[in-house]
Amino acid sequence: MANVIWLLAALLVPLAWLVPHLTGGADSWSPTAVAVASGFCIVGAAFILSWATELAEEYVPPAFALIVLALISVLPEYAVDMHFAWQAGKDPMYREYAVANMTGANRILIGVGWTMLVFVQFARYRKKVLEVDPAQRLELGFLLLATLYSLILPMKGTISLIDTAVFFTIFGFYVFRALQAEQHEHPLVGPAKWMAERIGKGGRLAIIGTFLVYACAGIWFSAEPFAEGLVQVGHQFDIDEFLLIQLVAPLASESPEFIIAILFVLRHRSSTALGALVSSKVNQWTLLVGAIPIVYSFSLGEPSAMELAAKPKEELFLTAAQSLFAVAVLSDLRFTLRDAIALFVLFVIPWLPFMAAPGFHYAFSALYFLLALIIGLGSERRRRQFTRLLKLKD
Repeated sequence: MANVIWLLAALLVPLAWLVPHLTGGADSWSPTAVAVASGFCIVGAAFILSWATELAEEYVPPAFALIVLALISVLPEYAVDMHFAWQAGKDPMYREYAVANMTGANRILIGVGWTMLVFVQFARYRKKVLEVDPAQRLELGFLLLATLYSLILPMKGTISLIDTAVFFTIFGFYVFRALQAEQHEHPLVGPAKWMAERIGKGGRLAIIGTFLVYACAGIWFSAEPFAEGLVQVGHQFDIDEFLLIQLVAPLASESPEFIIAILFVLRHRSSTALGALVSSKVNQWTLLVGAIPIVYSFSLGEPSAMELAAKPKEELFLTAAQSLFAVAVLSDLRFTLRDAIALFVLFVIPWLPFMAAPGFHYAFSALYFLLALIIGLGSERRRRQFTRLLKLKD
């Protein structure tokens, strides 16, 4: 019954936005109503998209599943950020918004996504350690490589097409190495499992196609209104638009992925859950960042680097520092409850009002770097584990 409720809710929620939007009924809505309705549409579409991609993995080659389906599953996050990147070519203010959404998505994925798996595991089974699959060394190694390169961005003050080439190359090499590694089965959970057990192959294929079209339509018609609605809500209620975009947009688009990961934990597959979120982090920290200059250049009508103002530089530096610390924490393939608490607390602190003053995030980034050095290089064993990641092997 719970699976049926989830399915019906995810299918019906987008209609609350799509119907009035396509018929013109939403034209008179307030910015808040637009942001809420289109935001829930994205959430519902993201759930539908996640179930469709889970079912589709049964019918496509591993290489296709790894590349194409992985990209489809994060389409909601990309759609919102690419809207900001496109508008940045027309209005310089949107450069900050593009960076806000991208850095928020990356920090929330670690600070909320990764840590909640340990919290749920402890709450359900009283286990204080999440054992990381040794195969995750591959993802962690490429995440470390992308993180080290990302430190260059705030230093040079731009995100350029050269950076795109580097990030896309890192992702391409990651895919190449992943395809060479042993393929692990990812069992279905939740509504996807429920449908697979009750519907024949032909029916599943029809559902996959229908869900993909419906979800993509929902995202297409919601991304721009949702993004612009957040900006207008900030103006209307005197809320920092940068903060709204950095927190609310990623939480809406990534919530289905988090819930699916929790379901894996509840089915004694904590390592599988963490592996999926680590892979998502590699995806976002390479393709999402690298796509911004492409869309920005197309919007301008010529190849161009996107200039970074002071605040986006700080946010990029802080995001890279958090990523480096997270890799150091997982380098020994043990994610403890104490590690998760530290990651979560350190994630929350920069959002507090007293941390909003210019330059504070640089100081907090230094704390991340110091902790990463202490953890990653604090013992001979840790040093071996941390440096092993740079070999980019599982």
